Amino acid sequence: MSISIKSQSEIALMREAGKILAKVHEQLGKELKPGMTTWEINRIGEELIRSYGCIPSFLNYNGYPASICVSVNDEVVHGIPSKKRRIQEGDIVSLDAGVIYKGYHSDAARTHAIGEVSPEAAKLIQVTRECFFEGIKYAKAGCHLHEISAAVGAYAEKFGYGVVRDLVGHGIGTHLHEDPQIPNFKQRMRGPKLRAGMTLAIEPMINIGTWEVAWLDDDWTVVTDDGSLSAHYENTVLITDGEPEILSLI
Repeated sequence: MSISIKSQSEIALMREAGKILAKVHEQLGKELKPGMTTWEINRIGEELIRSYGCIPSFLNYNGYPASICVSVNDEVVHGIPSKKRRIQEGDIVSLDAGVIYKGYHSDAARTHAIGEVSPEAAKLIQVTRECFFEGIKYAKAGCHLHEISAAVGAYAEKFGYGVVRDLVGHGIGTHLHEDPQIPNFKQRMRGPKLRAGMTLAIEPMINIGTWEVAWLDDDWTVVTDDGSLSAHYENTVLITDGEPEILSLI
């Protein structure tokens, strides 16, 4: 495994990529309303990304046909936008997006409540976000990678939630997915020691029910095996000698 250490000039480009993606998420989240199609969400998201002079990371990545992954309710990740699919009051909608700025990627995801949602759905969204912040307490030089994994998983499991095991976070830089893989649950080994200059996409994917998932026939959309709700929260993070720097939060 080779985990790249970014130079100061590379970090500056990744900071800008992250800042732009944070703005895209903030603006796109405000556009969501009952009745709009998931294709429309994707269209607006792609226009926002390009308006900042960036390229969508996801468009045509391994054949993925859109710029924004739009996953609704029991869809965990990689939902394909559709002109036929409309979001409804009470839905929860996960938006996963990435941008390429001058050759460097950022990657982030948010789960949004559409109008009034159930207390269970609102709690899941909140706890999934909190899982990320529990994990990054260990995202600093000298810690080991799987301390992040263990912290994310332990926090989610306190609430009886299922922590998705088939999908993981990852390193990021000139490629969308780089070493290392970052699971969201406790590992047997400590994993590599973290060093300043590493950039990681840390992304809890948490289900109300079982951790088990299935793939739909489109070969992309991942759903919970039991039909329960799922939430996703992700940021691109820079490891430093002190506190981690979250590049994709404004």
